[in-house]
Amino acid sequence: MATMKLGSKAEIFQLEGQTWKCTTELVSDVIVEVGEMSFHLHKFPLLNRSGLLQKMISECHGEDGKACVLQLHDIPGGAKAFELIAKFCYDVKIEMNALNVVCLHCAAEYLCMTEDCVGGNLILQTEHFLNEVFNSWKDSIKALESCESVLSYAEELHTVSRCINTLASKACADPNLFGWSMAGRTSMKSPGGSALWNGIVAEETPRSTGADWWYEDASFLSLPLFKRLILAVEAKGMKPENIAGALMFYARRFLPCLSRNSSFRDGTTRITPGASISAPSESDQRVFLEEIVGLLPMKKGVTSTKFLLGMLRTSMILHASPSSRENLEKRIGAQLDEAALEDLLIPNLGYSVETLYDIDCVQRILDHFMLTDQSILATSPGIVDEGQVMTSSPSLTPMTMVAKLIDGYLAEVATDVNLKLPKFQSLAAVIPDYARPLDDGIYRAIDIYLKSHPWLSESEREQLCRLMNCQKLSLEACTHAAQNERLPLRVVVQVLFFEQLRLRTSIAGWFFVSDNLENSHAPNGNIMLPKNNHETIRTEITQDQKENDHQVGVEDMRLRVSELEKECLSMKQEIEKLGKPKSGWNIFSKKFGFGVKSQPTLHAK
Repeated sequence: MATMKLGSKAEIFQLEGQTWKCTTELVSDVIVEVGEMSFHLHKFPLLNRSGLLQKMISECHGEDGKACVLQLHDIPGGAKAFELIAKFCYDVKIEMNALNVVCLHCAAEYLCMTEDCVGGNLILQTEHFLNEVFNSWKDSIKALESCESVLSYAEELHTVSRCINTLASKACADPNLFGWSMAGRTSMKSPGGSALWNGIVAEETPRSTGADWWYEDASFLSLPLFKRLILAVEAKGMKPENIAGALMFYARRFLPCLSRNSSFRDGTTRITPGASISAPSESDQRVFLEEIVGLLPMKKGVTSTKFLLGMLRTSMILHASPSSRENLEKRIGAQLDEAALEDLLIPNLGYSVETLYDIDCVQRILDHFMLTDQSILATSPGIVDEGQVMTSSPSLTPMTMVAKLIDGYLAEVATDVNLKLPKFQSLAAVIPDYARPLDDGIYRAIDIYLKSHPWLSESEREQLCRLMNCQKLSLEACTHAAQNERLPLRVVVQVLFFEQLRLRTSIAGWFFVSDNLENSHAPNGNIMLPKNNHETIRTEITQDQKENDHQVGVEDMRLRVSELEKECLSMKQEIEKLGKPKSGWNIFSKKFGFGVKSQPTLHAK
């Protein structure tokens, strides 16, 4: 850093309006104009330090007795930078720091302040100071930010690339290696800001050294510089998870719509209070979003689905390019099983708004999921047996989760009176039958749709109900469906039939167990002799209790079957009153075993 050689020179410069004057006994013989500022100086100090000023002064042909006027409107850093350079030329002490060293370095290069003019000139001193700056994370960030004002010159001198490479190396390395020098804008003081025991306040300590320690500092960079930093850390082998985290943090800072539309409770670092910036224009936000989407790592799962859905909503608000929206939809589709229902409810922001929510967008996302999940489809079972509840295997877990998600989504959008039946059916039909262990979810969505669309015809209601498998309804859903007046009569009958069939199968299983128990207690069977009378009594009591519980369970099922048969008989009579052909009922009842001699209730009729 330059030092002051003569203490008295500290006050030789005085500002008067838009003019800097050197208050020495010598009259000023050169005026340097930089923008709106004028500097009344002397030729000799400038000639001694700057090759460019030496050349300009030699070419200046001013009138006798008048000062030579030089114009340096293009000098990097403007009047502020030249003020420091003028003081340096007069050996006045100047403060060089991470915020002004880049401008000073560029201005020194512009003015040709090389060692050929004088030893220890400004180019050499700023170069040495830059090397010190690059040893510190926070100073490197400040230096890179300051490159914005002199970007073309800093690019030409490779100062920008040196800053970015330094920052990328530090971001990819272990942050603990840098000690206190990595503490950036979010460094925290001692708890509560209180003084220590000796009355001295502790020096600022850094925040936690997790993988996200550099996110906030980097978020203050402009988009072009931030993009180059991301590409640099990616080239140096940073994990995709960390790159995605930095991009998500940066996006939330510059896209106000992103924060409004979503709570983002996914555990990433939040922006500190007071760090907000003025919202950019809609066109700038659109460009910004498209750039961020292009930078997101392609690896599945590293970017949260919640964030991707928030970006998709924002892209619709900003009318981003179709390619960006398609990119987001594909990324969401690849990890749709991680989505939450509340984030999937995307408002319809199209020009022709028909429905409250964007059903077509969710349809495309679901189609992308099905395309990326072909391996699951290839290994899926063909048909589920009657009454069988399919257990979820590792390969089916994502598909099952998506099925549950879509069923919940259909239930939410079913209340929209403008939602057409074909669109509802199209979305529900994408989910394969094996993906739903139970069809309670789709039944609930169908019931809500029927309630919100009472004008549907009988054939339309029957067509809608084909989306569910009555054999895969739980006992609770069956009970509800059997009393649901919104369902077509044919569907209610099927529900009752399948429930009775399931109970018959259960009763047959109970009888099979009962027969085995009776055979095991037969006199001719193998009997284990107890060790004493107490064990004999305890064993008999336990066996009697099990037999009693078994008989009670069988009786309960028989009563339930009897009630169902009565309901089926009542349904049969209703169908006959409506003029339905009896042949279909008879065939159906014979197929499922109704009216056999073992059931006196229907047989008596």
